[in-house]
Amino acid sequence: MIAAVSIDSLAKVFGGLRAVDGVSLQVAPGERRALIGPNGAGKTTLFHCVTGTLKPSSGSVKLFDTDVTYLPEHQRTKLGMGRTFQITNVFADLSPVENLALAIVGTDRRKWICGRPLGAFPDIRAQALARLDAVGLKDDPDKPVKLLSYGERRQLELALALSTNPKVLFLDEPCAGLSPSERQRIFNMIRALPREITVVMIEHDMDVALGLADRVTVMNRGRVMAEGTPAEVQSNSEVRNVYFGQA
Repeated sequence: MIAAVSIDSLAKVFGGLRAVDGVSLQVAPGERRALIGPNGAGKTTLFHCVTGTLKPSSGSVKLFDTDVTYLPEHQRTKLGMGRTFQITNVFADLSPVENLALAIVGTDRRKWICGRPLGAFPDIRAQALARLDAVGLKDDPDKPVKLLSYGERRQLELALALSTNPKVLFLDEPCAGLSPSERQRIFNMIRALPREITVVMIEHDMDVALGLADRVTVMNRGRVMAEGTPAEVQSNSEVRNVYFGQA
């Protein structure tokens, strides 16, 4: 079986710091993979290298056996990569439906048509409204995003990531900063995603990470230190030592 994501000996060096140090892993199609580890372990830097935000210093990244190591982000998106960021990355002065419309138009030939309002494309607005409904944001789709709660912005960002119909979805701490009820809402949304979408997720909330994952990869100091099922990782004494600050 061809892996959905194949990472081979990936490294990222900043001066004398090896933020990612020879990471190799494979994620199967349809899998839910959690990437966990203490702060500074290199998880987000790894995500940046895999999704094209940063260029790796060495190593390779493949998406369904296509080498994407040095492709720009927009080309990776065309090939089926979608992602969210650790810090919400939305247009606060626009409405939720306008944010979604921009994302949808970005993958449509009509993005080259200038000077026409969103109302000229009722099908795009309809798609945007359907995406908002799918993530529980169907109410007040036209109010500015800056008036949304932080949890609602997280929901919007998930809708944006899904708007490009990704084959592989990278989620960087989707539940960070959320209340218990908001975390549960995001948890349920991710769990409900179809298995046609492979999910790779960084998450510090262990209930969320282990509750969603088929397999878990543990990073520390830029390297993979353990990998296995949630049960295997939970029973790993070295992982427990790292999380409790004893290693």
